[in-house]
Amino acid sequence: MEVTLRLEGNSSLKGKRKVVKSILGRVKARFNVAASEVGEQDVYGLAILGFAVCGPDGRVLNTVLDNILDFIEANADAEVADSQMEFDFIFN
Repeated sequence: MEVTLRLEGNSSLKGKRKVVKSILGRVKARFNVAASEVGEQDVYGLAILGFAVCGPDGRVLNTVLDNILDFIEANADAEVADSQMEFDFIFN
């Protein structure tokens, strides 16, 4: 999943880094997922975060990603501007 955040009132990369690190750390700890800033690293008013989960049940994974998005919307010092989910299925 990719989540685009607007960081209103932020005027520095240091301020952005503080918000992004807080969100990523709390999401990783709460949901045990891979998480990183994946785009717009040099733009202090915008952050694009990526989250990855894997497992055998797509419905469970979709629920986890929905819960992450809800958590960010409720707890972040930023506005969710956009989100996109993508699922890749690998069969052996």
